[in-house]
Amino acid sequence: MTVFLVGAGPGDPELLTVRAARLLAAADVVVHDRLISPEVMALIGPGARLHDVGKAPGLSHSQERINELLVSLGRRYGCVVRLKGGDPFVFGRGGEEAVALGAEGVAVEVVAGITSAFAGPLLAGIPVTHRGLSHGVTVVTGSAVPGATVDFRPLANPDVTLVVLMGVRRRRIIARELMEGGLDPATPVAVIERASSDEQRVLRCALDELGPLSVSAPAVLVIGAVAALELGRVAPLAASFALSS
Repeated sequence: MTVFLVGAGPGDPELLTVRAARLLAAADVVVHDRLISPEVMALIGPGARLHDVGKAPGLSHSQERINELLVSLGRRYGCVVRLKGGDPFVFGRGGEEAVALGAEGVAVEVVAGITSAFAGPLLAGIPVTHRGLSHGVTVVTGSAVPGATVDFRPLANPDVTLVVLMGVRRRRIIARELMEGGLDPATPVAVIERASSDEQRVLRCALDELGPLSVSAPAVLVIGAVAALELGRVAPLAASFALSS
């Protein structure tokens, strides 16, 4: 009996690992997030039981309750898949779930997925590092645990690309704090909505235009000189907007 923490990647089923696809087909139970794409869900075997534990406005499953569910299912079924968007260990609370399962003596195995922090920019033709433009990349969450905030002012480094996951709601604050930290208001920004899906859309603007930009979650924010690039996209985009000269 094992609980498999499986990363679903950014949404395109062809970006899943072979092991992830095999586990979905063989699973007895799948505990999944709300934003898993229908194409990935279609890979689940017809006999599997499904548990939707996704978080949505007005509806939230606490992490403690999810942990309890995984422990309970892990003790009753041979193959339990915890299907999480992106990579389960990149702001996916996979570490918390692995610790909870291990503490209860339930076997757990991690099947890493492609993180949207890199796949999203890649699919828009944006390298997160590029010689002469960026010598590093910082990945940060735009949200935080209740009662905590992320201070973006110390992250205002023009030589390092900043990739923000789950930052749509706080984009005005993010832009303001980065400029307060010294980042040029003209710094290029790219926003990749629903990366890898048929609805993928890329919006480009300057940092001081990010706040009022009309953006829908889920989206990846790329902030830095590389955000102005478009080097041979890996997949066609639904639309592309050049919002600054």
